[in-house]
Amino acid sequence: MDFLSYISNTFAPAITAFYYFWWIILPALLYFLFKLIWLDYIKKKWARSLQWTMLEIIPPKDLEKGPKPMESIFHGLIGVVVTFTAWENYGMGMFTDRFSFELVSLGGEIHFYVRVQTKYRTMVESHIYAQYPDAEIRDVEDYVKSFPKVVPNKDWQLWGADMELVEADPIPIRTYDKFEEDITGTMIDPLAGIVENMGALPPEQNLWLQFVLEPLPEKWKNEKKQKDLIAELAGRAKKEENRFWQDFVDVFSNLFKGALGPVEFKKAEKKEEQPLEFRLTPGEKEQLKAIEDNLGKNAFKTKMRFVYLGKKDGFSMSNTTAFFGAMRQFNDLNLNNIRPENMSKTSAKYVGKDSILPRMKRKIYRRYVDRDMDGKKFVLSTSELATLYHFPHMEVKTPALNRVESKRGSAPANLPIG
Repeated sequence: MDFLSYISNTFAPAITAFYYFWWIILPALLYFLFKLIWLDYIKKKWARSLQWTMLEIIPPKDLEKGPKPMESIFHGLIGVVVTFTAWENYGMGMFTDRFSFELVSLGGEIHFYVRVQTKYRTMVESHIYAQYPDAEIRDVEDYVKSFPKVVPNKDWQLWGADMELVEADPIPIRTYDKFEEDITGTMIDPLAGIVENMGALPPEQNLWLQFVLEPLPEKWKNEKKQKDLIAELAGRAKKEENRFWQDFVDVFSNLFKGALGPVEFKKAEKKEEQPLEFRLTPGEKEQLKAIEDNLGKNAFKTKMRFVYLGKKDGFSMSNTTAFFGAMRQFNDLNLNNIRPENMSKTSAKYVGKDSILPRMKRKIYRRYVDRDMDGKKFVLSTSELATLYHFPHMEVKTPALNRVESKRGSAPANLPIG
């Protein structure tokens, strides 16, 4: 049998079904295709209609706080969650307001940026000053405007990737409360390694880490997949496992036995189930507790994106390797890990890579500049976000990190009024 005959015979049933039922199949396919294209168009149009402000936050020089105050800031942003009508969602493209938190190294100079809708600027500044009263907040021009509109080109090279979680969203990564010395109990700043790595970049080499955040309503934690995950870990889901199939097998096996003689049904054995604390291993107990604690916090749908952009002269993938080496400290083999998503990584090894790679690089660069949420997304709690994005402790001494030199003070109470 030749190849064409094999293909024809293999797909003959599908072709026949399509021939008779195309009037059902084709409209359904076209509807879903139109829905995807339309939603992508209308949401991007809505995003372009919004007014945005780029804020740079310069942390205090003598900052003695860890990531916890940053968690309070993320808690404060949850208040922008709203619900939309079907027309607002599908007709106008409206979506829950987003924030983009960005940790950026520009030639070795480290910057903390927050891109917000202009209407939320005062709210965001208030939350930051409430936790970091000595910080300085500046209204700056978007730094991406200082770079070419199209990359890669003859002078610039790029490598980028979307990030993903290895396990299910409710399973947390290693959070800031786990970073401490064994002897003294002193907390180790989770960002120290990343900041040092970013600060070591040579001129005209740049590392950008972006978190585009969309607040989630509290009902997210009560969705079925979250409940099923906890039930599975607790061993409760196993009771219902394959129950329908077992009943089906019992009925038909007893039909044949009944034709030959009387059937004796097995008496159900009552098994005394042990308490949960005795059924789970220490690792399973720790995992279950971590998930329940994580689901007790507010959460954001997160688009986490990484871009390494630099002049071709001096562009080295060792900078990317060092960065992801520093990111490994957030991984917990018993819980969750963060890694680059394979589908979005701007690397290829097979036929057509010379044409595919530039297109992939332009795509992820455009998405970064637009701060959109296309591609792989996952959910992070406020404590996970605070671990990944916060202002470093004063013990992080890298000179590449700009800090406020003096504290802000209030005016003297006896200042004369003229």
